[in-house]
Amino acid sequence: MHQLVLRTALIAVAFFLLFAATRLWAQTADLTRLDWASLGRYKKANLALAPPDAREGRVVFMGDSITDLWNLSGPQGSFPGKPYINRGISGQTTPQMLVRFRQDVIELKPRVVVILAGINDIAGNTGPMTLEQTEGNLASMAELAAANHILVVLCSVTPAFDFGWRTGLTPAPKVLALNTWIKAYAAEKGHVYVDYHTAMKDERDGLPAKLSADGVHPLPAGYAVMAPLVEAGIEKALKTGIKE
Repeated sequence: MHQLVLRTALIAVAFFLLFAATRLWAQTADLTRLDWASLGRYKKANLALAPPDAREGRVVFMGDSITDLWNLSGPQGSFPGKPYINRGISGQTTPQMLVRFRQDVIELKPRVVVILAGINDIAGNTGPMTLEQTEGNLASMAELAAANHILVVLCSVTPAFDFGWRTGLTPAPKVLALNTWIKAYAAEKGHVYVDYHTAMKDERDGLPAKLSADGVHPLPAGYAVMAPLVEAGIEKALKTGIKE
C-alpha cells in the first residue's frame, strides 16, 4: 500500500513538472516574439531587489528551464534562507542569456554567479549552433562576471539521451564534449567547476527515470543530487575571495 501511494505521488510530481515546463515554455515562446532575450521576465523583480548587504554573499543562478524550475531559497527550497536568486528562463539558449547577463546578473551585484547553460543550444531552440559558438557564449558570460568582480561557478550540462520536443539529435555525446570544454576552461581561468553529469548519468549518458520524468528536466530527486554539489561549488568560490 505504501509503495502504491509513493508511486502515485511520484507520477503526480512528474506530471506537475512536465506541465510547469510546458507552461513556462509557452509563456517564453509568446514573449520572445517581441522580446527575444526575455529582458522583461525579471525586469520588475530586479528593480524591486534591494542592494546586497556587504555580508550577504548573494548568488545568482543563471540558466534555462532546469534553473527556472528549481525552487532555490523558499521554505520548501533546496537552500532555505540562502540569498540565492533564480534567473533561469525556460527554453533559453546561451546567446539569449548573454544578452540579458548584465541586467539579470551584473546589475544585481552578486558575490557569485552559477551558470548552467547549453542544453538548449544542442537542441537548437534558437536555431542551429556549433559547440564552439556555445563555448564562446559561456566564456563571454564568465569574462563579464570576472570583469565585474563576480566569482564564477560553471556547471556541467546535465545528461540528456534525447529531447522529447526535438527527437533524433543524439545529444549525449555533444553534452559530453561540451562538458569536457567547460571543465578545461574553468581550470584554465580559475573558475569553479561543478560536475552534475557524472553524478546523474545512466548507462546511456542520459538522465535515469528516477531523476527525470522526461529525460531532461530533473524531478525533486534530481535536484536533491544537484543541490549539495552546487553548494560545495559556491562555498569553494567564496573561499577564493574576489580579486579587486
